[in-house]
Amino acid sequence: MKLMTIRQSEIWLVDLNSTIGSEIKKARPCIVVNDNNVGILPSKTVVPISGWNKIYTKVPWMISLSANTQNGLSKHSVADTFQIRNVSQKRFLKKIGQIDSNLLFTIHQAIVKTLNIDYTIS
Repeated sequence: MKLMTIRQSEIWLVDLNSTIGSEIKKARPCIVVNDNNVGILPSKTVVPISGWNKIYTKVPWMISLSANTQNGLSKHSVADTFQIRNVSQKRFLKKIGQIDSNLLFTIHQAIVKTLNIDYTIS
């Protein structure tokens, strides 16, 4: 089976099953966040997308995503950066869309917050 070309900032429908406990599950859109030139295994680092809930405005690791033709989302959604994970490229079902570089940067910043890293450059 030939693997697809999957690039950073793309949104793909990814089969996240099987899971344990509170891990985000089922086939759902995910944003590819890893650098295209990192890694030699056929896997990608993704941030899962869920439906929007107004309580997420108070949660710094939940990034709001408005539906548009570029990202291919059908409703207001949220990128849950706390649920970041590496998955096999075999889990990728189809490309849905893409986000712009500004939103990708915001998502990367939120990932850094979940890790409590001081990312100050002197």
